Amino acid sequence: MPPPPIAGPSSAHNLPIFSLNDTIIQKFKPAKVFKAAVDAGPPPTPTQRPSNQGPKQISGICFDDKGECVITAGEDETFRLPMKTLYSKKYGVDLPRFTHKSTAIVYASTKEDDTIRYHSLHDNKYLQYFKGHKGRVVSLEVSPVDDGFMSGSLDKTVRLWDLRSPTCRGLLALPTPGPLVAYDAGAMVFAVGVNAYQRIMVYDQANFDKAPFLTIKLDDPSLAKITYPPRPIFMTSLTFSSDGKYILVGCSGNAHYIVDGFDDMILAKLEGHIGLERRGLNAPPSIDPAKGISGEEVCFTPDNKYVLGGSLDGNIYVWDVQNLKEKLPPRHDPKSIPVIKPLNRLEGHKGPARCVRFNPRFGMLASAGNELAFWLPDMSGDNEDITKDLLRRKQPT
Repeated sequence: MPPPPIAGPSSAHNLPIFSLNDTIIQKFKPAKVFKAAVDAGPPPTPTQRPSNQGPKQISGICFDDKGECVITAGEDETFRLPMKTLYSKKYGVDLPRFTHKSTAIVYASTKEDDTIRYHSLHDNKYLQYFKGHKGRVVSLEVSPVDDGFMSGSLDKTVRLWDLRSPTCRGLLALPTPGPLVAYDAGAMVFAVGVNAYQRIMVYDQANFDKAPFLTIKLDDPSLAKITYPPRPIFMTSLTFSSDGKYILVGCSGNAHYIVDGFDDMILAKLEGHIGLERRGLNAPPSIDPAKGISGEEVCFTPDNKYVLGGSLDGNIYVWDVQNLKEKLPPRHDPKSIPVIKPLNRLEGHKGPARCVRFNPRFGMLASAGNELAFWLPDMSGDNEDITKDLLRRKQPT
C-alpha cells in the first residue's frame, strides 16, 4: 500500500493533503527494513577506541522534493538509493542533499579534500566541483526555492553557492569553526548557529553581507541546577518550521529546543530521550558529541505539529509541539522554559536511530543507523475505519 499523503508547504502540485493527529502519529510501525543498507566492514579490534567500535552506520538521509526518492550516505563511503549503490571511496560522502531534480545531489567530502560535489545519479558522473573550503564541511543545505545552497565548515566560514557556478557567491567569516546553517521555507532568511557562543544568528538572504537582523541566545538557566559551571548546549542541527515561525535546535545532549523564529526567545525544551553523544546507556555524557551524532536525528513533521527524534535506547520519540506560545509561563519568565515530555515513543528501530526524517509529501517516516527502516501507520485494529478515513486524501474544493 502506498504511504498516505500528508500536510506540507502549500503549492500547486500539493493541494489535496491532510494533517497528522495524535491517533495517526502513534500508529507508526516499521513497514520495510533494509538490513544491508551499509557495509558492515571489518570487526573492531581490541585496541580501537570505544567511539570507533561497532558496525558502520548511515550518517545522512534525504528525501527529494516530491517525496518519491530517498538517498542515504554511509560510513562505508557509499550513497544509496533503495535499488542502487554508488561509491565515493576516494573522497568519502556525507550530508547528501537532493537538488530540485531527483536525479542529482550535492554532498560533502570526508577525506582527500573539502570540495563539495554535484553528482548525477542517472549516469554516475560529477557535474560540478565547488572548491573553497579549507576544512571539513559539517553543514550543507539546498535552497527550497532555487539553485542556491550553502555550507558551513570547520574553516570558520559559511559559503553561499549556486549550482550553475563553481565559485561561491557569498562568504561569512565567523569566529569559531563548525557553523550550522538552515534556510526558512521561502529562502528569504537563513540561520547560522555558532556553538562556542551558543548563539543563532538570522540573516536576510538579500543582505547576507550585513549584520544579522536577529540574534537568539541559547540560555537555559535550568542547566545551572545540574552542574556548575553549567554544561554548554552543543547544537547539532537547525531546522525552520515550514511556516517560518519556529526553529528546531537539535542538540547532542538529553534535550532539544524550539526557539521563536522572530524573537530572541526559547519557547520549549524537549526532553525524555537519551542523547546520542553517550558512549553507552550507562556511560556519562561527554561535552563533545561522539560518533553516532549526525545532525539529522531530529526533525519536524511537515505540518509542524510534532517533532520526532532518535535516542540511544533505539526508540524514536514523538513530541507534540502544537500551540507552543500557549504553553509559555506568565510573562514568559526567562528562568522558566516550558518542558515538553514525549507524547509517545515508537519502538521497532534496531539500535540508536542516528537519522530520522519524515517524508515531505507522504505519511512515511524513515530512520537509519546500522539499518534503514521505513515506517507507515498501522491501520489494523478496532479503529481501522476511522484511521482509513483520516488517511484518505482530501478532495480539493
